[in-house]
Parts: sequence; structure tokens; C-alpha cells
Amino acid sequence: MKILVTGAAGFIGFYLVKKLIGEGHEVFGIDNINDYYATSLKIDRLKECGIKHIDLAAPWENIYNSSIGNYAFQRVDLLNMDRLLELFEEHRFDYVVNLAAQAGIRYSIENPRSYLNSNVEGFFNILECCRQYPPRKLVFASSSSVYGLNEEQPFSTEQKVDSPINVYAASKKSNELMAHAYSHLYKFTTVGLRFFTVYGPWGRPDMAPFLFADAILNDRPIKVFNNGQMKRDFTYVDDIVDGIASVISADLSEYYQVFNIGNGKPVDLLYFIQCLEKSLGKEAVKEMHPMVPGDIVSTWADTTQLEASTGYKSQTDIAHGVELFASWYKKYFK
Repeated sequence: MKILVTGAAGFIGFYLVKKLIGEGHEVFGIDNINDYYATSLKIDRLKECGIKHIDLAAPWENIYNSSIGNYAFQRVDLLNMDRLLELFEEHRFDYVVNLAAQAGIRYSIENPRSYLNSNVEGFFNILECCRQYPPRKLVFASSSSVYGLNEEQPFSTEQKVDSPINVYAASKKSNELMAHAYSHLYKFTTVGLRFFTVYGPWGRPDMAPFLFADAILNDRPIKVFNNGQMKRDFTYVDDIVDGIASVISADLSEYYQVFNIGNGKPVDLLYFIQCLEKSLGKEAVKEMHPMVPGDIVSTWADTTQLEASTGYKSQTDIAHGVELFASWYKKYFK
């Protein structure tokens, strides 16, 4: 199969590329390698996939071939519609997995326009390319944040998601609406995946595991919001990627579907911190803070629909997943 992965230098995209090329698929990855966080981490992820000599000063037209699989990478921004169309026309992808997005809930409060550009207009361009050169299936990243003010848990895809409380969530909800319209009008399959709090090695530095580990190891207090009264359905990255792969290969009967991908076991934030303290061998100094605007108290994924359609089920226990993250973190940052 020939598969396009957008956001290929990102956290989840990098893991998905590794899995797909390991299974022998032909993969083309794109990413704009922006500086939302350290580009060095993105470059190192690409190196792990066999892309050894990325030069950020080189022309964006350069294509880099992997040394470990049938994988090619190019710097492409989703706003560059001309280049996207060229790629779709040249490669006629069997599957497209759109993981490229401006991430981060708190950053969306300060910089809402970047989310409309990357997540809405960029995704529109992907949909237009799929309309003109239809793949067998377009799989795209949504988010548990679309559940917004819903109080009934676990969160089910049968619930209405009309009350997002931050711009990031609104952009992801718009992706689902746009995909539904395109599937209905142009009859190609789209599948949205609502990810629940993904963590693991090679993760994003703006997320809690990174921020906590950095503070703990450098004797700084960690910021614990809502005075620690938070629950998250922490999901290990390997489980997320297994879920994506199961959706790619599944024979789905409907043109448009949305699934939750989560661990299905919400964890107290303070317990997550305890697991991290144990794995790092050092106790955290906790600095309690009130709730942040745009954040939600608890997430919990109902994954029964995904299990019924693909057989997927999360495998990684939180304590083991945190241990794997901490081991990588100490090695990577020495």
C-alpha cells in the first residue's frame, strides 16, 4: 500500500511511519517542521526513521529517502495547495493519514489564528486533494477535547459535541464536520479519530510528562492545575498507533465514521505524577494552581465502537508506560 502521512515529524506521525515502513508499506511523509517546539526533536525523530540528513536551510523541494525502509520525506506545509496537488497527482495514494495540526490547548488561547490556518484551512486542502485524487480512505486526527462541556462519562461518539471550550477543540470539531460533508458529497471514506491524552517517548515538550520530568530532575516545582483534581485517560503512543493502523486496514461499511482511541481507564493526575516520581527516582515539589480557562477536569474514552469495528484494544498499563517514557527521557536528555 502507498500511504501519505502528514505531520510525519510529529510525535504520533513519527511512530506511525516507523510502524508502516516496518510492515513493508510504501510511505511518503510530509511536515513543515515549524518551531512551535524545538525543531531538533523533530529532526531526531526523522533520523529514527532513517532520514539522516535533513537541512532546514535547504530548499523545501528536496526529497529525502530513508535508509531503513520504503520511505520518502519532504518539507511541505498544508497551506501550500499547489505542492499538495502535485504530490497527490504523482503518487495516487491508497491511504492518507492526516496528523499535521497546530497542537496545544493552552497555546490556542493565545494564538487562535494559527489554529484556523493550520487545522482548518490546511485540512480543507487535504480534503480537496482527496476529492480530486480519491484514496481508499482518509484517516484524520481529531481530539477528545471536542467533548468540551459534556459531563456524562465515559465520552461516547454517540454524544453531541456542540460545546467546545477552546479554539483547538473548535478546529478539530470543524474537521469532523468538513470530512462528513466531503464524504457525503464526493463519496470517499473519511474516518476521524478522537485521541485521548497521548504520552510516551519522543513526545511533545509542551505536554505534562515532559514539563513534569524537566521540573523534577532540575529541582523546580511542577505546576498542578485545579489543585490536582484532574483525571485523564492517558494513552500510550504505541496503543494510539495500533489503533490508527487497525482503522487503516479495517473494512468499514460507512463513508464517514468517528472513533475514540483511548486507554479506557481514567487516571488521577496525582497518581500519574506518583508513577513519574517513582520512575525518575525523585520526588516532585508540587505547586498547586487553579483551573486554567479552556481546560476540562476529566476525560474518559468509551472505545467499544472502535473495538467492535476493528478489534482494537489498548494494552499499556499507565505505570509501565510512564516508566518507558522516563527511561527514554533520561537517556535522550542525559
